Amino acid sequence: MLSCKNLTVRVDGSAEPILSDATLSFKPHAMNAVIGPSGCGKTTLLKAMMRLVEREGKSYFCGEEILSSESLSGRVGYAPQFTCAHPKLTVLEAIEGALKIGERDLSKISTRAKKILKIIGLEAHSEKFIESLSGGQLRRIGLGLELAADPPAMFCDEVTSGLDPLSENAILDMLKKFCGDGGKTVICIIHNLAKLEYFDLVTVVYEGHVVFQGSPKELNRHFEIDSPLNLYDALNAKGVKYWLEKRPPLEDFCANCDPKSLPSRPPRPSAASQILTLLMRRFKLFFRDSGYLLLTMAITFGFPIVVVIFAFGGLPQIRGLALERSLGGVEELRETLRFSIEAAQTSTLVTGLILFQVVLLTLMGSNNSAREIAAERNLYEKERLLGLRPWAYAFSKIIFTSIIALFQGVWMCWFVKFICDFPGSFFVQAAVLSGVCISMTLVCLAFSALFSSPDKANIVSIYLVGFQLPLSGIVLALPECLKWICRPLINSYWGWAGFMTSMKDTRLYDAFVQTSPSYEWIAKPSIALFALAVQGIIGIAFVLKGCYQKKWN
Repeated sequence: MLSCKNLTVRVDGSAEPILSDATLSFKPHAMNAVIGPSGCGKTTLLKAMMRLVEREGKSYFCGEEILSSESLSGRVGYAPQFTCAHPKLTVLEAIEGALKIGERDLSKISTRAKKILKIIGLEAHSEKFIESLSGGQLRRIGLGLELAADPPAMFCDEVTSGLDPLSENAILDMLKKFCGDGGKTVICIIHNLAKLEYFDLVTVVYEGHVVFQGSPKELNRHFEIDSPLNLYDALNAKGVKYWLEKRPPLEDFCANCDPKSLPSRPPRPSAASQILTLLMRRFKLFFRDSGYLLLTMAITFGFPIVVVIFAFGGLPQIRGLALERSLGGVEELRETLRFSIEAAQTSTLVTGLILFQVVLLTLMGSNNSAREIAAERNLYEKERLLGLRPWAYAFSKIIFTSIIALFQGVWMCWFVKFICDFPGSFFVQAAVLSGVCISMTLVCLAFSALFSSPDKANIVSIYLVGFQLPLSGIVLALPECLKWICRPLINSYWGWAGFMTSMKDTRLYDAFVQTSPSYEWIAKPSIALFALAVQGIIGIAFVLKGCYQKKWN
């Protein structure tokens, strides 16, 4: 059913391949073991066959060349060593979520979920959260997630590692039952050589080479050992060159495989259905993760309070200058002296408060999305094998994080405006501040999609927020040669400019103009919103680019 020819995998910067010229096939409807010392290329072999990593050579599923990992959706399952499931979901929710991603007929989901729970022996634990399961139960839920697509073949990457003997036997019994009752082909990487009796075919990988394939009894004879436990000593004693020369001819188990004998892949749910499923799951996780929820609430409601605290001392001057220029000629002259005195004090305060709001919103945007994709990258890659469309996943994240950012921007504007009584249109100012938060959220979401590590994405996002103040040129003057090179890329400048010019017909704006040492053109709200939209669109483009890349950890 599954085979490969001349598979080679190289790591960037390394002269020696980590997998070299692998040619083999696995026995269909049987238990296949892949064994070898740590770091010899076992997992790389499986990922290369599934086209999850860049490789040379070819791999086949039932005689058909595997051109992309997406072509294996519903045909080959991949269960990694550590379960890829959200810890805040229940067992039943995790299974049903996997089914909704790959199953178009929603009426079958409840029945199929119960059947899978019975197969993996977790019926009694269906309402337990994933985070409360034991190690053996986690391996069972991992296998259950793969059964959602009911694939005829399954790759299991060390699913028994670290388990107690009883749990290990239970998992192997389950896999053997998959082969016997379900007719599935199971390829399992295993480290416990004492368990090879469970397997029909054993493949030995050593230093990136396939050096043997045969039954457990043939393995003992070939390596001249009494027990499989002595295999690694025998391999190390004579080296890889010797064992390659001694390697017996490998049988082609896929020679008579007929692709027409396999069941056709069921149609996937629509993209809209997948987006809705992911959004519902994400909001459920958002409200269940008390730590992240409290942090988000703290900065959403706490940051506007901080802005207001800094504004209290200057509120009378702000309100005094928040008048429209509607006085008559004599009255205007009488106000000139008072205006000049208060302008210098108030202009600095207002400029600082607007910039403070904007920078805090960029920090909120960074918190919204910097870890959003990178932190669950393995789960996303697994769900792609179930039939999840990359662009559907990307837009579910774009919509979720943008909703949070929209609320934060509107709340910041309303709260500060209510206390400080800033003049100007609420809707225009709310649009500008929301645009700031949304565009920064999308840019940081792009970092999360492009980086495999959530820590790296988070650090880069924090650096970007840190550059907002100095490179905006609002507080610290930038050299003329850099000003309009930096500003198009700086989110905070456009937010500040759009908010400031929304008060253009008030004395607050006059105070700013009068006290600016070198007054220059400032973008009006429509231009600021356009610039922020462009930044957001660029962020979306890179989110899509990152989601279409394969980043297995």
